[in-house]
Amino acid sequence: MSAATVENPHGDEPDPLLTSANRLSQMLPGYRVEIIGGAITVAPPRDGPHADALTSLMIPFLAAGLHGDESKVLQGIGLWLPGGPEDYTIPDLAVVDADYDDHRAENATYDPGVFRLVLEVTSSNYQNDLRHKVAAYAYAKIPVYVILDRRHGRVRVLTEPVGGTYDRHEAYAPGQQAVLPVSIGAEVTLDVAELVKASQSRP
Repeated sequence: MSAATVENPHGDEPDPLLTSANRLSQMLPGYRVEIIGGAITVAPPRDGPHADALTSLMIPFLAAGLHGDESKVLQGIGLWLPGGPEDYTIPDLAVVDADYDDHRAENATYDPGVFRLVLEVTSSNYQNDLRHKVAAYAYAKIPVYVILDRRHGRVRVLTEPVGGTYDRHEAYAPGQQAVLPVSIGAEVTLDVAELVKASQSRP
């Protein structure tokens, strides 16, 4: 679901996108409302395997000591995007500098400069994570973008942002280990088979 604007029921002029997005968030509890490329996007609530995979993903980051004095591992923290005057996302998971709260931006989001890594677990609108957010995060110069691609059973690691894309794109299949850049603050390796298994619905 997406919409460029939501009409104001009490006037002729459309509401600002942020106003519309915040109204949708109130109308649709549990849904994730974001503005990417000047358009509102709405993601459905996470299903159980999505939540299971996200918890499994957190474990190696926590075990590496990334949730401490120098950095934090956070779910659902807002990221202000420079690609548009009202653009923002709410990544599933992020590694941020420990002083992130000193860098607040608009609409309960934070400056992209404090983000060392963002991670998304794909949902039914997987193209949003695989296309639109790639451009948005690269333009925001997020150093590492990790995608658990449930549809294709892969972990994708994108690094070296340039303009609206990432110069380096590695795809890891079950049986492989996805080694993340140490620039995030520690050595982290993801077991792809374990994560893909956790992310799949049980028959």
